[in-house]
Amino acid sequence: MSKHNRPPQPNNDSDGASGKSVSRRKFLRNTFGAIAGIGLLAAPAVSILKQAYAADPTGTAAPPDKIRRQWCMVVDMKRCDGCSGLGIPPQCTQSCITAHFVPKDMKWIEVFTQDLPGGGSYFQPTPCFHCENAPCVNVCPVGATYHTDEGVVIIDQRRCIGCRMCMAACPYHRRFFNWGVPDIPAAAFGEYSPEHQSPAYKGTVMKCDFCPDLMKNGTLPPCVLGCPRKVLYMGDLSSDLASNGKEVVVLSTFLDQNNAYRYKEELGTQPRVYFLPGHGQEFGRDPDNGVELLPNTWDWGGVGYDHRLPFGQWEFK
Repeated sequence: MSKHNRPPQPNNDSDGASGKSVSRRKFLRNTFGAIAGIGLLAAPAVSILKQAYAADPTGTAAPPDKIRRQWCMVVDMKRCDGCSGLGIPPQCTQSCITAHFVPKDMKWIEVFTQDLPGGGSYFQPTPCFHCENAPCVNVCPVGATYHTDEGVVIIDQRRCIGCRMCMAACPYHRRFFNWGVPDIPAAAFGEYSPEHQSPAYKGTVMKCDFCPDLMKNGTLPPCVLGCPRKVLYMGDLSSDLASNGKEVVVLSTFLDQNNAYRYKEELGTQPRVYFLPGHGQEFGRDPDNGVELLPNTWDWGGVGYDHRLPFGQWEFK
């Protein structure tokens, strides 16, 4: 993967207008209510966010069952030390593996070590980018990978023929192929849905799906909730709000004030993942320390929480 050339920027979690944070209650009401879909947003990131917020800052212009949700993710790399400072493997990856029974050796969200242009390194958590102009969707010959009304790119393994054209087309290399029958626990064999990709099928492609089944029920994805540094935010472009499970921010302001960028944006894929440059400095990480990431495991053991609890029942600290 190529290296970015953007310097770290200061953090600001306020709403930028009043200096007050958005309440959790308001976020839950506006962002994680009942969901109905619309087509994809295709305008430049910050401008479309501001337009959406200006048109309906509270998200209440439409009835709750008609609110138009468009999911995205924000990765604050100022906070990410790859969990190395805690002496544990990257917990975003570990939580995803555990909650989704991810087949062995797949990392749907993977933390990469990248070089800083002036020397040293930073850690970059990398999920599927859920591109609005997704090359994988454009090349799939059978429509097995497609956009939902919420802007999420998912795969229907029942339709996938295993041609791997989507894997070849993805410039981020965030798709994985099941060469054999995945070795996963019996608990994973329930009623199949492309929204949670379980059980997994031999000869098909899998990837991060933004957990649309959980989001519909008002629950943040396991990677967001499992991150001890609160690096990851799930956001809604329509309501212009995002949360990392601890705090709520106005999305467009948060992106503007932290010099956000999208990875390989020059390719025209319009990814739905936004990065805030940094190297873990908020937790004292020295970019020159050379500490390596600890390996993840595929034992599907517990990670300390039930990711299917309703979002409002979480005790935020």
